[in-house]
Formats: sequence, structure tokens, C-alpha cells
Amino acid sequence: MKYYVLAGEASGDKQAALLCAAIRQHDPDARMQGWGGEAMEAEGVHVTKHYRDLAFMGFAEVVRHLPAIFRNLRNSKKEILSFAPDALILVDYPGFNLRIAKWARKHQISVYYYISPQLWAWHTSRVHGIKKAVRKMYVILPFEKDFYEQYQMQVMYIGHPLAVEIQRDTNFQYNPQHRRIALLPGSRKHEVDRILPVMSEVIRRMPDYTFVVAAVSHLPIELFEKWLNGFQNVEIVMGDMKRVLETSEAAVVTSGTATLETALLGVPQVVVYKGTSFSYHVAKRLIKVKYISLVNLIMDKLLIPELIQSECTPENIQVHLQRMLEPDVAESVRNGYKTLMQQLTSGGGAEAAALDIISDINSRE
Repeated sequence: MKYYVLAGEASGDKQAALLCAAIRQHDPDARMQGWGGEAMEAEGVHVTKHYRDLAFMGFAEVVRHLPAIFRNLRNSKKEILSFAPDALILVDYPGFNLRIAKWARKHQISVYYYISPQLWAWHTSRVHGIKKAVRKMYVILPFEKDFYEQYQMQVMYIGHPLAVEIQRDTNFQYNPQHRRIALLPGSRKHEVDRILPVMSEVIRRMPDYTFVVAAVSHLPIELFEKWLNGFQNVEIVMGDMKRVLETSEAAVVTSGTATLETALLGVPQVVVYKGTSFSYHVAKRLIKVKYISLVNLIMDKLLIPELIQSECTPENIQVHLQRMLEPDVAESVRNGYKTLMQQLTSGGGAEAAALDIISDINSRE
């Protein structure tokens, strides 16, 4: 059978590769083509366009590259029609892939969406169009299954790839050092510029602790150093968040996927976020969830503290951080993390999705 796979980001390439490997295991004669990267190529996918040529971030950059984006859409459609796949597998990347899904429906192409866009947070109205265009949705968060089922949509929960990866990592050993705190100020420049100054004041208020800043490798180290110069109790580690976390007693983490990884690695944490006043008030009107962190969303309770906007102050962070360091609180949080890990590794992963896609194709023949 023939599979066309479309992944537009590095994370999607990695997850698509796992799915493609599982498909090939159960369909040895599979022909695979699509857009992605080195991970997909390593699994035998004929990659005709690299994801690095698709990554346009931010409103201004997207507007500037609109001609290239529309050209990519046209070229992708031509390729899919020429390849005539039995299954079109779209991996995350919703801005592009949802347009492809809508188009594919008109051409009677079966669409399988692997790793759902976060419609449950906002844009819930788009689910009606997705239901028409997507034959089956594969989701990685437990509550996403309930979300799609309320719209009578075909959905399968497969578990979270990050949880599966961490569970299988036999080399990881959480060995926290006393009075060592991890700081994760974010992966985007505007996040670091807003959050790290607040974190630096926490460092100033807690001179008896060592703070280790996990800096992402795609941002210049100077962006981090300008807020941390003069501190004797600070280390900066570039591009190795896991190493920072595995030796830390607790962490202060900017809201995002990093909060989930921190939890799955067993580190008690305080979640923080601070945006512009305008963006915060717009988001507050649009976003329809109780919590900002994936950890609390999945657990459906406030397991870890969230300090957002005006609450994100050095004083508040210090208070909650010191509470996270109390042995009984830390133990309670880690017990919650164990439940979280169990939930996120219970879906069968890429292999379950691969078997389901193959079975569904066979049932149509």
C-alpha cells in the first residue's frame, strides 16, 4: 500500500518516523513518500521537501512568506495527486495540514491525522470541518479523545510520545542535588526577554541556592547572559534540558511542552508565564481551558502552581518554589507525576496507530 506523510516541523518528523517504522513492520511492501526530514528518510520515506523550508514563525514572518506558503500548498497537492496514496497521513502542523485535509476530502483521499491540533484550547468551531475532512484522528492527550467523541468523530488515543520516550530511556537517572534549582525561561526570544528578568530576581533573593539555566541552542547565549551577569550562583547549560533537570531539586518552568517533560522526569516545579498586556487579554478571551500547563490539564487539578501575568513576580515564585522544596510537598507532587506517566503511556503508541491505519485501509478494499 502507498502512504503519503506530511510533517512540517522537526518534532513532527521525529514522530512521523516512528509511525512509518511501525507501518513498515506490519506492511513490508509499503511505499512511502512525503515531506519531512532526516528521521523519516532513515525509515525509508522518500522525502521530497525538507521541513526546514516550511518553518515560518510569527505573524509578520508568515505574511512576508505568503507567496512561498501558497506555492508549497500547490506543490504538495500536485505531489499527493500524482502519488495517489491509499492513506494521507498528516502530522500535527495544523496551519498547513488542515488546509490539505479540506482539499483532500474533495478528491476522495482518505486522511488520517496523527497528533491532533489543540482545538480544545481555542478554535473549537473548526472541529466540524475537520470531522468532514479527516477519516480518523490520533490523539496524544487523554482528554482529547473525549473532546472529539462529543462531536461523534472517529478518534484513537495512542499516548504521548514524550512519555513513551522517557519511560524507555534506561540511561536517565533522576539524582537531584541539594539546593540546586533549574530555570527554564522558554524557547522563544520574547519569552526569555520577559521571563528571565523575573527569574534573575529570584536568583538574587535566594543566594544560598545554585540556579542552572537551561538555554535553548537556537538562541544566542548572549540573550541569557545579559540578565545573569554578576551572579556567582548561576550556571548556563546550552541545549541539554534533560541534563539540567536530572540534577535539580526543583524547577521554575515557562509554560509550554517543557512543563510536561519536567513532570515526566520527576522534578517538582512552578509554572510561570508573562506576556504583553494586549496578548494576555486577547488570549484570556479566546482560550477555553482551566489551566495553562499540560500537567494540570491532564490531571484535571492544580497539581503544580501556575503563576501567570501579574502573579508572575519574584516574590510569588520564591514562595511557591520553597514550598515545592518541602519533602512532603515534593513527594505528593511526584506521586501525581507517576499517575500522569501511567496515563500518558497507556495508549499503545505509534504501533497501535499503524495497525489501525493498515486495518482501516484493508477494510475499504
